[in-house]
Amino acid sequence: MCKSVAENDSQNSQLILDAIAALKDQPGALLPILHKIQNSLNFVPETAIPLIAKALNLSNADVHGVVSFYHHFRHTKPGVHVIQICRAESCQSMGAKALEQHARQILEIDYHQTTDDGQFTLEPVYCLGNCACSPSVRVADEIYSDMNTQKFDELLKNLHSRSTKVEAL
Repeated sequence: MCKSVAENDSQNSQLILDAIAALKDQPGALLPILHKIQNSLNFVPETAIPLIAKALNLSNADVHGVVSFYHHFRHTKPGVHVIQICRAESCQSMGAKALEQHARQILEIDYHQTTDDGQFTLEPVYCLGNCACSPSVRVADEIYSDMNTQKFDELLKNLHSRSTKVEAL
C-alpha cells in the first residue's frame, strides 16, 4: 500500500531533524548535515533550509547558497533512475555531445530535469574515471562504457523494464 504525501512529509521532516541533531555540534556541520539529508532522501528539500539555518545560527541565504553552489545537491526529488552522462574531455572527444543530444531528445528533458513519469533524471558529470572506454554513463553505482545512442536506448529499455517489475511487486 502506498504511503500518503503527509506521511512521507512527516518522515522526511523527522529525518531532517535527526540529521541536524546528530551533526549540529560538529565543527563545520553544514556540509555533513546536507550530505546526510541528500544521502537519505536523494535531495535536500526546501523545507530543510530554515531548519538547518536555525540550528546552526545561519541565515536561510547562507544555507541556500551552499546548497545551490555544489552541483552534488539536488533541490528536487530525482527520478527512479538518475542517468549521469560524462562531459569530461575524453568522453567529449569520443562522442558524448551526440549522446547528450540523443538523451535529451529521447527523454524529452534537459540536464537537472526529470521525466514526467518520474522514471529518469538526467545529470551531467565531469569525470567518471573511465576515460579508456569513453564515452561513459553512470546509473546508480554502475558505469556503462563505450556508450552510443543505440546502447543508450537499450539501457533505457532495461531500466524501464526493471522499474515495471518493481512496481508489479
